[in-house]
Amino acid sequence: MKSKPRSILSVLLGIAVLAVVLAWLGASLLNRAGDAQAKLTQAVTPALIEKGAYLARAGDCVACHTSHDGGKPFAGGLGIASPIGTIYSTNITPDKHTGIGNWSYGEFERAVRRGIGHDGSALYPAMPFPSYAKVSDEDTQALYAYFMQGVAPVEQPNKANDIPWPLSIRMPLAYWRALFAPAPQAGVANTGATPIERGAYLVQGLGHCGSCHTPRALTLQEKGLDESAAGYLTGTELNGWNVPALRGMPHWSEEELVEYLGSGRNAKASVAGEMTDVIANSTSHMSDADLQAMAAYLKSLAPAKGSAYQQQAERSKATTAKLTAAKDLTLGERLYIDNCGACHFVSGEGAPRVFPRLDGASVVNAANPDALLHVILAGAATPSTERAPSVLPMPGFAERMDDTEVAQLATFLRQGWSNQASAVSPEQVGEIRAQLARTH
Repeated sequence: MKSKPRSILSVLLGIAVLAVVLAWLGASLLNRAGDAQAKLTQAVTPALIEKGAYLARAGDCVACHTSHDGGKPFAGGLGIASPIGTIYSTNITPDKHTGIGNWSYGEFERAVRRGIGHDGSALYPAMPFPSYAKVSDEDTQALYAYFMQGVAPVEQPNKANDIPWPLSIRMPLAYWRALFAPAPQAGVANTGATPIERGAYLVQGLGHCGSCHTPRALTLQEKGLDESAAGYLTGTELNGWNVPALRGMPHWSEEELVEYLGSGRNAKASVAGEMTDVIANSTSHMSDADLQAMAAYLKSLAPAKGSAYQQQAERSKATTAKLTAAKDLTLGERLYIDNCGACHFVSGEGAPRVFPRLDGASVVNAANPDALLHVILAGAATPSTERAPSVLPMPGFAERMDDTEVAQLATFLRQGWSNQASAVSPEQVGEIRAQLARTH
């Protein structure tokens, strides 16, 4: 008989807690709404437009807002896969009918830094507004000046997102934003007293590196937006590709990081996968000072525990010695010597700035081997950039090796030297081969 009052008390307490939470969320939403009628505080000059163009490069805006099927820059239409469906990027050219040509600065600022659309609706976090919240007022204004006066208008209607109901209801996104997206802070500096501070500003803000290199929770927010969170930049998986940890990067020097970001290659690696677009469209166009600042910041972070960079020197030496002796080799080891050894060598270290290192490489050690299999079957090529115009291609071996041979080669790569990843089956190879056949 005494349990009923307790049950009622529990319900009332739950309602009270819910009311407090909703009230806090409502207040947070109001505090973060910004001012849609806000005006520029800087004069729009050629210098400001040029600055905005550079910042748009640093933010890699063109990559997401340009369709890969011959679309015009910033006209949108790129399908972005998400756990809830396909989100299509929008037209951000200054076209007045289909783009942002009629947007006020305040409306632009709210979309970029607060995740609020032109019509007041909540934006999907495929737009990295939680990172852009760290962008300064001055830089946000420069971006607005560039997109309004430095980008050619393109009349191209936006595509409707392919998200099923009820996931397509946007109202809950406003609460997501209140819980997981920080509000822009007034007076944020866009430079910094030290290179590390400038690097932190670029990596955490416009560079939005955490969008890909930080794992996400079940509710899809990044597990940290700066180094204060243990999960920040600890690596994850994206569209079947391993995304490496960036914390500390103990086996890369600052110079090697700058070289990689500027050209897509260095003594230890060559770019592949979605990072290729980042190098080609964004970091290869950034100043050496900014690349050095980003490298300094990344090197200042403590290495992620258990990362693929923790090499095992004795295992590396044993594999190198066995390949050098060329006795009692497995099928995978023989295939490596015959097809890969000339470029990547028995040590698996490759050739600086030419052939990437395989010993300790993140693409080789990834939990999911799909990216490695993709490269073996289809090959890869470095992008041509101003800093490194030559294209260095690797041939694909799809026609030269069957599924069993590719599986054996991939297994050796993933378990030779210091690498300690799982074996690969012929069935896994067959799946990637079939995917390539459908897309080429």
